[in-house]
Amino acid sequence: WFSRREHILVYPVGLAGTIIYVYISLKAHLPGEAIVNFFYSVMSIYGWYLWSRRNQQQELVVHITRSDRTMWHYQLLFFAGCYLLLLLSLTFLHRFFNESIPWADSLASATAFTGMWLMTRKKVESWYWWIATNIASVPLYFVKGYVFTSVYYLILLLMAFWGLRTWQKKAIAQSVARP
Repeated sequence: WFSRREHILVYPVGLAGTIIYVYISLKAHLPGEAIVNFFYSVMSIYGWYLWSRRNQQQELVVHITRSDRTMWHYQLLFFAGCYLLLLLSLTFLHRFFNESIPWADSLASATAFTGMWLMTRKKVESWYWWIATNIASVPLYFVKGYVFTSVYYLILLLMAFWGLRTWQKKAIAQSVARP
């Protein structure tokens, strides 16, 4: 809700939630999701810093924008690198977390890493990655028996579609206002 509205409170509120989900993910034998939530915690601090930066005229420095072709390539490379690294790591860790689902956990985690990285930069495309994350997370947590968390990700999925629409409109308005 805060991110859709481009409100700085997205980061302190998100930081509290990510700390809770590190614990829940470890308990559910989803080490990739635990890593993601730890990454969220770090990126929340970074995003909080970026979103609050101002220039000498006290104007915000980071604005909602769309990714150019080069940035899309970086996103795909970042995602692929995260997915492969997580898949290898989680496949290795599968012997310690035998109830884990390495490929699904890696998919949900890699899309989330990419979405969070882009969210800190206020890129419209971050919402596509959040949509993918939520689509992957709903069945992942449901299969593990975490129905409440599965429903939570379903709600986040709906909010991600809403956020995408809002940020698309803001990007258009800001591109007209800023030549």
